[in-house]
Amino acid sequence: MRVISGKYKGKKLEGFDIDGTRPTMDRVKESLFASIQNYVPDSVCLDLYAGSGSLGIEALSNGASKCFFVDKGKEINKILKNNLLGISDAYMYNLDSFSALELFSKEDIKFDLVFLDPPYKENLITTSLDKLKSLLYSDSLIVCEYESEKIDFDSDFYEIYKDKKYGDKKVLFLKVK
Repeated sequence: MRVISGKYKGKKLEGFDIDGTRPTMDRVKESLFASIQNYVPDSVCLDLYAGSGSLGIEALSNGASKCFFVDKGKEINKILKNNLLGISDAYMYNLDSFSALELFSKEDIKFDLVFLDPPYKENLITTSLDKLKSLLYSDSLIVCEYESEKIDFDSDFYEIYKDKKYGDKKVLFLKVK
């Protein structure tokens, strides 16, 4: 796994082999970032369920102003910490996603761009989308990567920006109205 573009292009990223998780493949990441390239520069990003941090690091590499990385896994956070070495404007939180969202709400932190790539089969995207609402701007973009879970979202708040499929992976891009 590596950073595919921007100022950290070519940087190798450590991965992991933990049940229920999987990294975003380079070809999916490349296509994903081509779809959101206009949203990345100067954005404040959230990589919720960060894992290795691949998506947030790619955003920072392509001009995001800062990125908050959240993952509760102790082993995963060791890998994430190593992957963030030498990367500026990265903030790491070893918390479960919903506790982190509460903390960001208390600190009045808002996000322009959010990556939601939770462990498959845990059905966390719908609840995450609901809990994110107060942390977003009117034109924020949320990128949801999933396999087969049914995603319900408030259509009065979110609209589908794009919807793509890469083999068994799906990526839903939602924009705040």
